Amino acid sequence: MLNHTPETVAHIRTELAKVIVGQDDVIEQILVALLAEGHALLEGVPGTAKTLIVKTLARILGAKFSRIQFTPDLMPSDITGTNVYNLQTSKFTVRPGPIFTDILLADEINRTPPKTQSALLEAMEERQATIDGKRYLLSPIFTVLATENPIEYEGTYPLPEAQLDRFLLKIIIDYPERDEELTVVSRWDEGFNSRHLESIGLKALSEPDAISKCRAEVSGMKTEEGIRSYIVDVVRKTREHPTILYGASPRASVALLLCSKALASIRGRDFPTPDDVRDVAKPVLRHRIALRAEAELDGATTDAVVSDIIRTVEIPR
Repeated sequence: MLNHTPETVAHIRTELAKVIVGQDDVIEQILVALLAEGHALLEGVPGTAKTLIVKTLARILGAKFSRIQFTPDLMPSDITGTNVYNLQTSKFTVRPGPIFTDILLADEINRTPPKTQSALLEAMEERQATIDGKRYLLSPIFTVLATENPIEYEGTYPLPEAQLDRFLLKIIIDYPERDEELTVVSRWDEGFNSRHLESIGLKALSEPDAISKCRAEVSGMKTEEGIRSYIVDVVRKTREHPTILYGASPRASVALLLCSKALASIRGRDFPTPDDVRDVAKPVLRHRIALRAEAELDGATTDAVVSDIIRTVEIPR
């Protein structure tokens, strides 16, 4: 029984619509990551509202928000924090980094070297950070929403495969439709300014623990054996497809299960269906598979391959 999720999701969508035009699929996928207790990688060209969506979402959730602008000279301690010597007390005290928050925006994450990118691994997987050998717990709703630019490669570093796999979803943000872009321009002409979100009248969730309650509902959702088998068959097919160099791991099967349940709850159901599995397959799998070089030269894409796999796997009855 879904007692909190439908109302909470409806509130978030209503408030986001005051700021974000269109992007319904993107917003739905971000909500999937949030309710499934995962992290998301947002890929899109500059100016497509990646940062704005995250900032607005944090304000609606009433959540603590931090932003890290990733640059080549960023150090791991700039993310996690460090011990600082206090001359007055002659003791070291912890200065927490921006990772100690609820919603973390990792802006242009691919602009910093892998050594610094890896500082997020422990936090993303275990919701904790280790500073000088001591463990510190992070927020229960700690969520990383990272952005990257797909068209600019100079001065960037590919994300390590281990870190890519920690992202529950990879969400592609495309250009808006013409009427949506016209609405954006009209809003700015009427006085809207995304730099002053406090003046827009966004209403935060009335219950501080609303997201935790929604997550509990999603976690408690049961899935039929046929759907579980369907999920496993889809993921295993990525390891056999002729255009794929290496396929998705069992972690992808778990991710596909969790995201299917979260999407079902967003759609008002307490059970996932094959449609839910198919609708989240691309964002779950596109960053977890690698194509063979000859397939890429022939114009193949990960999304097209995932679509092909979905077509070939038998749907449970």
